[in-house]
Amino acid sequence: MLVIRRESDYAARVLLYLAMMPPGTSITARDIARERLIPAGLARTLITRLVRSGLLTSRRGRSGGFGLARPPEQITLLEVVEAIEGPLLLNPCTEEPQECPLMPVCPVHEAWVEARRRIREHLGQITFQDLARRGEELNPSTLPLPAATERE
Repeated sequence: MLVIRRESDYAARVLLYLAMMPPGTSITARDIARERLIPAGLARTLITRLVRSGLLTSRRGRSGGFGLARPPEQITLLEVVEAIEGPLLLNPCTEEPQECPLMPVCPVHEAWVEARRRIREHLGQITFQDLARRGEELNPSTLPLPAATERE
């Protein structure tokens, strides 16, 4: 079974939460964890990885917290998955075909490569602006309240 791990789902929750906030909002890891139902320790770990990957920014101090590094329309679901999971592979041969002795005559390799290409293309087209809009459509009553969680 091909599974995107829970950490990637949680990381997407973090980005989506921030994408639904007004631009420039900075929120603590604790607040993000509480609002998105993520264990606090795991939220801090994921947020650190998202900062290192350039998807989030970090501000220290009393008014510090975390925010989007770019506008939500410039951040894709593929970027988040790969920041947490690493390169999206369906089979090791899609990344290192020379390692497989059957590769020159393997029609399955071509199928794996095409499936990987399609998944990457699809996830690469989904922006956090798209997801935020859909979130508002699905349940506008669950939108975060910026006054309660925003840090200035």
